[in-house]
Amino acid sequence: MGLQLQSIKGRGYRLPQGFELLDCERIKANLEHSVSQQLKALHVHQSLESTNKEAHQLIQQHVESTSGTVILSEYQTMGRGRRGKNWVSPFAANLYLSMVWDFDQGASALQGLSLAIGVAVSRALSQLKVEGVQLKWPNDIYINHKKLGGILLEMVGDPAGQCTVIIGIGINHCMPEQSAEDIEQAWTDLNTVSKQAISRNNLAALIISHCFDVLSDYQQTGFACYQQEWQAIDAFKGTKAVVSTANQSTVGTPVGVDEVGALKMQLANGEVKHFIGGELSLRPLDKH
Repeated sequence: MGLQLQSIKGRGYRLPQGFELLDCERIKANLEHSVSQQLKALHVHQSLESTNKEAHQLIQQHVESTSGTVILSEYQTMGRGRRGKNWVSPFAANLYLSMVWDFDQGASALQGLSLAIGVAVSRALSQLKVEGVQLKWPNDIYINHKKLGGILLEMVGDPAGQCTVIIGIGINHCMPEQSAEDIEQAWTDLNTVSKQAISRNNLAALIISHCFDVLSDYQQTGFACYQQEWQAIDAFKGTKAVVSTANQSTVGTPVGVDEVGALKMQLANGEVKHFIGGELSLRPLDKH
């Protein structure tokens, strides 16, 4: 489960440091009143394959709407990142969370949602006095050019009408070094970058609160009202980078995002090309 143990001669084994387990009541107690009213259900599991998969199953099992449901797990046996990559998920070390939310205007109304959720997470971290938070298009959270967390959106239902979105969020809180050996990129955690101890329960409550604030009116506002806030903490703005698909790569300089969340990339000839999310991958040029 990713727990590191210390061998104590003649005494057996112990955990090198304590950890805080997630607690439904503590999380609910820290939610804003307006968010508590929108919360359909809050589930905390000891172990799941993934919180997004559990959300899928809840949607399929219930005839009535599960919108407003939040699922957390101490441990994921098959945590998933974007493009099917493994998400390292040791026990009680980080935050693994999924939210369920209904939309009635189809996929077109959801453009830029992963970026807006990134803004919500950055607001939660700022409230915890975490400095230097940056966002990498379209769905990563960075600090000091190292990955702190990620966002994974999955849609269920009619792309042209009534649909449900599962918003998966993973945040590194106190990553054991042994577990981190499987991570293929530079990473960090809140335990390393924060000047003060951060409660996982308080972190969960703040992320839920700020994400619900975004979700509650996103169909009416869209991404446009989050555009400037996202661009202010764009991790790649002005840096040579490459956008890759399965068939081609485009080199240029990211110059922000447009009002629907598409990446704006300035090419060598001065042309500014717009890229919609999906299967695109943005990487620094010197690491490509």
